[in-house]
Amino acid sequence: MQLFERTGKKALGSRLRLLTARITDDASKIYDLYNVEFSPKWFPVFFVLAEDGEKTITAIAEDIGHSQPSVTKIIKEMSLAGLVSNNLASIDKRKNVVGLTKKGIKLSEKIKVQYADVDAAIESVISEATHNLWEAMAEWEFLLEQKSLLKRVQEQKKLRESKDVQIVPYERKYKSNFKSLNEEWISMYFEMEEADHKALDHPKEYILDKGGKIFVALLNKEPVGVCALIKMSDGNYDYELAKMAVSPKARGKNIGWLLGKTAVNAAKQLGASKIYLESNTVLKPAINLYYKLGFKKISGQPTPYKRCNIQMELTLQK
Repeated sequence: MQLFERTGKKALGSRLRLLTARITDDASKIYDLYNVEFSPKWFPVFFVLAEDGEKTITAIAEDIGHSQPSVTKIIKEMSLAGLVSNNLASIDKRKNVVGLTKKGIKLSEKIKVQYADVDAAIESVISEATHNLWEAMAEWEFLLEQKSLLKRVQEQKKLRESKDVQIVPYERKYKSNFKSLNEEWISMYFEMEEADHKALDHPKEYILDKGGKIFVALLNKEPVGVCALIKMSDGNYDYELAKMAVSPKARGKNIGWLLGKTAVNAAKQLGASKIYLESNTVLKPAINLYYKLGFKKISGQPTPYKRCNIQMELTLQK
């Protein structure tokens, strides 16, 4: 179809719906061909009941991957057609058990001939096609279960937008940005503490002069994110990854990841073997980022922050 040649893969959903509509339309005609009064949308429920026997609506929904309201609606339609009975007696009276009626059981036997013909017809299409759609669908279902199309588009969006982000070393002109971005982030969830003021009011003396680094993320030349590597005197760690903050208006653009990777790479170049950080588990996106960077949870380190309830470390590969 020329439309899909023009739209390309972005119209995948529309193309699948069109194919589904075509097959469903044929399915209705196929039931008529065998003199069977049956709606194609009933098939998953009917098949499960015919193969497995009586089941609850919850169990049917789980088996066929539909919602319970959807299955309930189908059951009502099939009940009106005389194919199923619900509210059958069960051991647990709280459960609504559904089963085929005598008419439904008789139909399940009659329809087996139709099934065989349909299977053979589909096999004929597969044999004529270059690609096996049935196997491809199973593969796509598996891959999308591992990572949804939405998640994949989000990743591509971040990747594209991150190309507009530049990570640069700290300069004196970024002092106010370093402080304001951190104050904005900290105040959103917690309260500013004494250790915050030391680092943010005196970044040169507290961080840079002691051998640390500060990085600034620029989006269209505007500072929208910062983070620091603070030199540690603790013999267990070389640097602390700290004071990472991203402006709310710039979130979702992979900036935290870019800042984190830049800091980790800088620590490697400085010969570090271990990096330490402190955070709070309420900050789920940040914690996920740290795990993604390779940090692992630890405990037992002294901390100057009241808000700290998780400590993590990253061992760098030489």
